[in-house]
Amino acid sequence: MVQETETLKILQKIEDMMEYAYPALAQFPKSERYAMVADMKHSMDIMLEKAIEAEKKYYKKNTLQELDVEIMKMKTYVKMSYKLRFLPDKKRNVMNDYLAEIGRMLGGWIKTCQAREGNKK
Repeated sequence: MVQETETLKILQKIEDMMEYAYPALAQFPKSERYAMVADMKHSMDIMLEKAIEAEKKYYKKNTLQELDVEIMKMKTYVKMSYKLRFLPDKKRNVMNDYLAEIGRMLGGWIKTCQAREGNKK
C-alpha cells in the first residue's frame, strides 16, 4: 500500500510540473519551439508514461531506471535553457525543485522495490 500512495504522489508531482512548465515553455523564442521545447515536452511525457507503467508492472526495476534517466535528461534541458537565457532564474529554480522532489520520490520507490526483491530471495 505504501508503494501505491508513493506512485500516486509521484504522478501528481509530474503532472504539477507539467502544468507549470507548459506556460513557461510557451515563452521560449519561436526558433526553439520545434527544437528544445518539443524535446522538453517529450521528456515530460515520457516521465509521466514511465511512472504509469511502473505503477502497473510487476517487475518495476527497469522502468524505474528509465524514469530516472528521463529525470536526468529533463534536468539537463532545464540547465541548458537557463544558460541560453530562454528560461528565467525563478522558473529554472521552480523546475529544478520539481525535478529534485520527483527524484527523491523515485529514489524511495526504487529502495522499496529493492527491499522487496531482497526479501523474496
